[in-house]
Amino acid sequence: MHYRLYSDNPESRYIEVECRIKTEETHTLEVQLPTWRPGRYELQNFAKNIQRFGVFDRAGNPLLFKKITKDRWQIQTQGETDIVIQYNYYSAVLNAGSSYVSEEFWYVNPVNLCLYTDQNLHESCTLELVIPDNFVVACGLKQISEPTQIGKKTLLAKDYYELVDSPLLASPTIQSRSYKINTTTFYVWMQGNIKPDWNRILIDFEKFTAAQVSTMGDFPESEYHFLNLILSTPFYHGVEHRHSTMIVLGPDDEGEGLYTDLLGVSSHELFHAWNIIRIRPQELLPYDFTKENYFTTCFVAEGVTTYYGDLFLRRSGIFDDVAYYRELQVYMKRHFENNRDAQQSLAESSWDLWLDGYEKGIPKRKVSVYHKGALVALILDITIRKNHQHKKSLDDVMRLMWQRFGIPFVGYSFEDYQSVVEEVAGESLDWYWKDCILSNIPLENHLNHALSWVGLQMVTFSDGTVHLQELENERAILQRNKWLNSDI
Repeated sequence: MHYRLYSDNPESRYIEVECRIKTEETHTLEVQLPTWRPGRYELQNFAKNIQRFGVFDRAGNPLLFKKITKDRWQIQTQGETDIVIQYNYYSAVLNAGSSYVSEEFWYVNPVNLCLYTDQNLHESCTLELVIPDNFVVACGLKQISEPTQIGKKTLLAKDYYELVDSPLLASPTIQSRSYKINTTTFYVWMQGNIKPDWNRILIDFEKFTAAQVSTMGDFPESEYHFLNLILSTPFYHGVEHRHSTMIVLGPDDEGEGLYTDLLGVSSHELFHAWNIIRIRPQELLPYDFTKENYFTTCFVAEGVTTYYGDLFLRRSGIFDDVAYYRELQVYMKRHFENNRDAQQSLAESSWDLWLDGYEKGIPKRKVSVYHKGALVALILDITIRKNHQHKKSLDDVMRLMWQRFGIPFVGYSFEDYQSVVEEVAGESLDWYWKDCILSNIPLENHLNHALSWVGLQMVTFSDGTVHLQELENERAILQRNKWLNSDI
C-alpha cells in the first residue's frame, strides 16, 4: 500500500490523503480505518475526522462504495486491481496520539488516518510526504527518497503494523542530537520554542538508557527516537511506539519543572520498548484495530513501567533519594487520597480501561493501573529482594519475561506472568495475587510491610492525606541503599 499526504492549505488543518492499493481481481474490497491506537486503550473513532471520501480506478473513474460500519467501507471494484482512495483528515489536535498540520510543522500519527485492507496488513507500505523541501522529518521509519526529490520525502514500513506504530514530526526548526548505547543509536528530537541544554540532556539520557539496557541485557531496536513536542501551554503526555516515543510537554517556560517532566516521561516510555511493545499480552498480539482488545494485565504493562521509569532515574544517579521519594509519594497520594476505597481490583480496572479508564468516572469505582500498578510492583520487588537478600528482584522477572515472551515475540497470559513471578520469588505468592491484584483490599498494610524493610513508611493523617517518611534504622538504610542502587 502507498500513502501520499499533502495539504494545499495547512492552516485549514486538513491533510489530504491518497491511498493506493493493489489487490486481487474481485468484485468487492473492504477498507478499514483504525478505531483505536496502541498505547491508548479506548475507542477513539478516527473516522469522525474524515470530511470527504472518494474511490477511483487508476484512470480516475469513480467507483461505487458504501459505508458498512462507522469506520469500514465496501468498494465495488468492478474487477480493478489498482484502487485509489482519496479523502481528507482534520488534524487540529495536539496530544501524543493525534495529528496536526500548520505552516510551521507537521505532526502525523499514521494510525489516525491510514486505511488498510485485511489482506494487505502484512505487506510493506510507503508513506509519501509532500512537504516543503526545508522540512526535516523525525521518524523511526527508514527514509527512502533521494535528497534531489524536492518537496517530497518517502518513508518505508515493513508492514502496516510498523507504519501505524511510527509517528513523525516534520519541521524546518526541529532540533536533534544523538547518542549510542552498545549497537543502538538513540535520537532526541525537540520541536517548539525551546533552547535545549543538549549537554545536560545527553548526559542524563545516556545514564538512564544505559541503566535500562544493562538491566534487560539488550535493546530491541537498532535505532530509537525520542520525539518531543514542547507547547506553550501546560501538557504532559507520552505514548510508546516500536522504535520511538511521542512526547508532548508544556509549558515551554517552566524551566526545571519541564526538564523533570521530560526525564520522567522519557524513562517511562523507553522501558515500554521492552514492556508492551515486545513483552505483550496475548490479547494484543496481533492488534485488532476494529474493536476493543480486552486484557487484564495492564497493571504489568503500565504499573511495572511506571515503577521502573523513576527507579531507573534513581539507579542511574539522575535522581537523588529526595527526588525519588517525591515521585514515589505522588503515586501514593494519587492512589490513597483518591482511590483508597475503590470497588474494583487492578485486574478489573485493567479490563475496564476500554470503558472509562482515561476519564475521572464515578466515585469509588476504579483504580489507576499506573499508580496502584506502580505500588504493587514496588511491593513485589521488595518482597523478592527480601526473600533472596537482593540476589533476585523484579529485574529477574522482567528479564525472564523478555527472554520467554519478548524476544520470540509471543504473547503472555496473566497465568504466564504469575508463573514467572513465583519462579523468581521461589514460593507461592497467593496473598499477593489475592490482595494486591484480584481484590479491592486496601494496600496500606502490604505496602508498609514492604517499605519497612527498606527504612520507609507511609503515614496516613486524620484528613486522609498521606506522606512518605524515612525511618532511622541502620539495617533498613543498608537495605534501602541496595534497593535504590541495585546493579544485579
